[in-house]
Amino acid sequence: MFSKILFAHDGGMLAERAMVFLEHIARTEDAQVIVLHAYQVPERYIATEGYEALREQYEIIAQEIVDDVVEHLQEQDVAAYGLALPGNSARIILETAEQQDVSMIVMGTRGPSSMADVVLGDVSLEVLRRAHCPVLVVP
Repeated sequence: MFSKILFAHDGGMLAERAMVFLEHIARTEDAQVIVLHAYQVPERYIATEGYEALREQYEIIAQEIVDDVVEHLQEQDVAAYGLALPGNSARIILETAEQQDVSMIVMGTRGPSSMADVVLGDVSLEVLRRAHCPVLVVP
């Protein structure tokens, strides 16, 4: 039923909690997992001298997050590979899910950025609204 799962990992503790559910589903379904970390470099610093170094640090950290999660999943006998992509998190998650033709998205909730997003978080809410496949959001 779920042959390819996109795991949107933001590097936070809630994503770590979601990984427990992901591992169970992936092993039960014999699914391949795509670990995705979407990141956004603050554009307000684009005119500063150190912006390029800042952007490179974001890339390095994003790739380390992905590599750590992929390594953990592979140690748990889950087939996994990873992507670290720059851009708006919700948009990147939705585009990747569509491009990779995933059958499920797994993600944690995130801290709210407004009162309207108190329950789920703005990224989780956007993904739930627009995803073409089932989404498991773990609080």
